[in-house]
Amino acid sequence: MTFMRLSIFLSLAVGLIATTAHGQTTRSAPDSATSLPTTAAAQDTDYRQVTEEKTWAFSLSADTYIVENGRDYVQPTLAIDHDWLHLEARYNDEDLDTASVWVGYNWSVGDELTLDFTAMVGGVLGRTNGVAPGYELTLAWRGFEFYSQMEYVFDTDDSSSSFLYTWSDLTYALTDWLRAGVVVQRTKAYKSDFDIQRGFIVGITYQRADFTAQVLNPDDDPIFVLGLGFDF
Repeated sequence: MTFMRLSIFLSLAVGLIATTAHGQTTRSAPDSATSLPTTAAAQDTDYRQVTEEKTWAFSLSADTYIVENGRDYVQPTLAIDHDWLHLEARYNDEDLDTASVWVGYNWSVGDELTLDFTAMVGGVLGRTNGVAPGYELTLAWRGFEFYSQMEYVFDTDDSSSSFLYTWSDLTYALTDWLRAGVVVQRTKAYKSDFDIQRGFIVGITYQRADFTAQVLNPDDDPIFVLGLGFDF
């Protein structure tokens, strides 16, 4: 079963890499001969419209977990950002059959070395019920990017079940569309022999889509994670 899942996992990853690489090399430049001149007033109007649209940012993603000797599941996330305001909804993240909704404050700083930080607080409802403070952080420098997400769930049904969840990955951009790196995770969504799980990640970005393939605990009961996200 592990070999079959690994084969499917690798086939999907390799196929998408090949498709993305082909798409990156065949995109054509816009035909300037067909573009129409615009007046300064029209350009200013277009600029203000684009600026207003960009103040709202939406992100939708789904991670599919393939768990050996366990339950496979999909973990979707919807995030909405407007200036400093961050809103987020997740399912199957803190626990299976559990939803969470979040509100946070965005903060960014830096030029060559950039830091994006969001302080958050959320409510958790489902198999696990509680309140969770947390954060999301992205630190980028040249081709390196460090992403970290952490939260502590205060279980309101059973305080002894309160739990610290974390996900962090460090990647390097091999090209403008391909990155690779390492990842660590602590979760209670599924059972594992490791309190802190570690593994590898490969990511592909194409226009507004992002695909990731990850393997956790590669040397013992591996967990495969396929992720697909869109920004709009």
